[in-house]
Amino acid sequence: MSLTTLVTESWDDYGLLDSGGGRKLERYGPYRFIRPEPQAMWQPAQEDWRADGEFITASDLEGGGRWQLEKSVPASWPLSRGPVRFHAVNTPFRHLAFFPDMAPQWDWMRARTGQGDEVLNLFGYTGVGSLLLSERGARVTHVDASKKAVAAARENQNLSGMQDRPIRWLVEDALKYAQREVKRGRRYDGILFDPPKFGRGPKGERWDLNEGLPELVETLRSLLDAESKYLVLTAYAVRMSAIALQELFRQALAPLGGTVEAGEMTVREEARGLLLPTAIFARWSR
Repeated sequence: MSLTTLVTESWDDYGLLDSGGGRKLERYGPYRFIRPEPQAMWQPAQEDWRADGEFITASDLEGGGRWQLEKSVPASWPLSRGPVRFHAVNTPFRHLAFFPDMAPQWDWMRARTGQGDEVLNLFGYTGVGSLLLSERGARVTHVDASKKAVAAARENQNLSGMQDRPIRWLVEDALKYAQREVKRGRRYDGILFDPPKFGRGPKGERWDLNEGLPELVETLRSLLDAESKYLVLTAYAVRMSAIALQELFRQALAPLGGTVEAGEMTVREEARGLLLPTAIFARWSR
């Protein structure tokens, strides 16, 4: 089985400027930030990184930490990806309220999405993917267990001037919602899901990626039919192989025909053109 490498290239509002020594220097609009990056095992291209802020990892093993920011950095500021605008925020979770390495996935899905397509986005976070698919004409159902994330997604919808688009913003447990959709006999043209390693639903439902992923994939397979176009899974910071995801998809989606591919998601560093790996993925398409 061959694996695919997806590459996020810089765009006007985002760029990976340099990386190395377990850190990365990125540009988010007019601001530059340093964040921890264990995959950057090499030496950086430049010794002096000028930045407007840095995320300092906590000394414990819980993965926490805090931002050290210059006073010039606002609480949030607008960015864009193509026709969609959204807010960047220095979150307590070290990221900036969206995942730039999703760009190739968004572009791939947009190329396969048509007017009136029914699309489901599970673990949809702040809605950038949902808005990009909606802009292509899809009717989107966006599901996330976090009220705060869904509220941010609605704000991004307003910022993009897409208030009239047919998007359903739902605060739900992803697996339970998908299971109810199967019982209701629903189907989708496309599905995107980006599950965390661990999580809690709005009613305290427990999520563990290693335990729950096979059941979730089988459930989502039941929401696809002979007219469906794609199913996309992304997974961050997991001890799991893209080969394993590929085989899981191959077996679960075999009755639908089509093609399964899997591999790594990366971002191209501007300083030297190095590829920084960030996540693994699997996707099915017809």
